Amino acid sequence: MKLRAANPAAPVRGFTLVEILIAMAILVIVVGGILSAHIFGLRMFQVNATKLAATEWSRTTFRRITDEVRAGNVVEVGNLNSTNGAFEGLLDGEPQRGTGLLIYPTTDTNSYILYFLNTADQTFRRATDQAGSAVILADSVTNTLVFSAQDFSGNLLTNITSSKSPVIHLALEFYQPEKFLQNAQEYKLETSMTRRAKH
Repeated sequence: MKLRAANPAAPVRGFTLVEILIAMAILVIVVGGILSAHIFGLRMFQVNATKLAATEWSRTTFRRITDEVRAGNVVEVGNLNSTNGAFEGLLDGEPQRGTGLLIYPTTDTNSYILYFLNTADQTFRRATDQAGSAVILADSVTNTLVFSAQDFSGNLLTNITSSKSPVIHLALEFYQPEKFLQNAQEYKLETSMTRRAKH
């Protein structure tokens, strides 16, 4: 068996500069497309995650408010006094629309549940007669008159005590500021509820 020596004069095969540049350009386009698709997917996930969180929050919170209104003995729409933070119910003859809702679960007026909008920091809160019980339920609320008492046709009442079963309407409008890969958004949540008829 004979071994043949390599020919030193034979040309070495390789890529030309043009071929390397074309390959690099294709690679950059493919990687750019993959990154764009990934960033788009992250953006859609963030948008949907925010909406899903808002939906879950609204379902849970609105169910709780509805249950408390239905079981309540007395329900009043009013406003919080900006000076002392006390709830002030609306007088008969005034449009029954305000920033707060006071619920007395029993005939004991010392036991209450209060839902209110804190206009100073645009938060929607829940408090009870227990000291330090106020909790923030939502933030970035942009409307001020969140509660109203209506009849079954949706007309605003001016006397909540004359109505046997007023409909309490809650409307919250939110502003979601711009975040990473997510545009600013505004959305609105509404629900209506009424007390159960007492026998």
